[in-house]
Amino acid sequence: MAAGTQTERAAAAWLARMDREDWSPAAQAALDAWIDEATAHRVAFLRMRATWEESGRLAALGAGRRSPDPPPRGHWHAAFGPARNRNAPAPDRDAMRSRRRAWWLGGIAAALAVSLVLGLAWLRFDRPMEATYRTAMGDLRAIDLADGSRITLSSDSTVRVSLGRGERHVVLDRGEAFFDVAKDRSRPFVIAAGERRVRVVGTRFAVRRGGDAGTGLRVVVTQGLVQLESGPGADGRTRASTLLPPGSVAVASGTGIVVRTGTVADAERALDWRNGFLDFNDTTLAEAVDEFNRYNRRKLVIGDPDTGALRIGGHFRWSNVEAFVRLLELGFPVRAEARGDAVVLHSSNG
Repeated sequence: MAAGTQTERAAAAWLARMDREDWSPAAQAALDAWIDEATAHRVAFLRMRATWEESGRLAALGAGRRSPDPPPRGHWHAAFGPARNRNAPAPDRDAMRSRRRAWWLGGIAAALAVSLVLGLAWLRFDRPMEATYRTAMGDLRAIDLADGSRITLSSDSTVRVSLGRGERHVVLDRGEAFFDVAKDRSRPFVIAAGERRVRVVGTRFAVRRGGDAGTGLRVVVTQGLVQLESGPGADGRTRASTLLPPGSVAVASGTGIVVRTGTVADAERALDWRNGFLDFNDTTLAEAVDEFNRYNRRKLVIGDPDTGALRIGGHFRWSNVEAFVRLLELGFPVRAEARGDAVVLHSSNG
């Protein structure tokens, strides 16, 4: 029996036990322990419980009885069988026919209820769960997926998520997202961005789409292994994939893939946007301006090549553009000029 089927049956058994009157604190503790054993247990229980509740907890299975326990011995015989006392008056056959009809109708209702549950379960487990998530400029958003994974969506970003039985698929249409993927070897987690694919089983990493008119890609890995795949080349042949260990930063463009391997701490600093900060280390001012502009409607503009070539470093809050500009004017040969919704940075030496 497949592991997924066993887990679903175990979740159904726990739900059946919960519906009984003898449910105890000890039973609840045992259920909590089973759920905490694996993400698959938690997901199966939540889905099965939702299916159970949508079907009205199979009230029709009682065939008119309110008690959760089986009927007492002889209950159906007393209701529908022949009278034990031969001297008793003849039963009302019309009433007996009515009771039999009610019994059969109850059985049909029970069968329909079971069919409903099976149908809902099939829909939930066999049809992909699809959704689209977006953020506005300057907003971040944390998204908890049904498989136990979490996506942290950066500013001005869009992802489309489809969770199926064979694969968990995400399309990054724009922006950047950090993925904390729940491990499930039977369902790889695949992110598509243009012609490139990022494939994992369970790990933590970020994917950014941008540059090269939206076709460039940056992948930062903080935990586990990430496989970066490219689309077919001009000759139609499949390109070799690149395996990225923790601490890797890969930048893919139309000319190829460049991988820089550092420490996990370095990779985490590259993703400090999740905490509201940008970290620069010997970065050109032009690159720093591009980073600030990802999070702010008021844009910074490089006024001349000399200004853009200046190299800076530091830890800055991305929402505070004004403080960043003041620091540039105080510590660098930079002059800021406000032009409507933009701030143009010029060289003060010119």
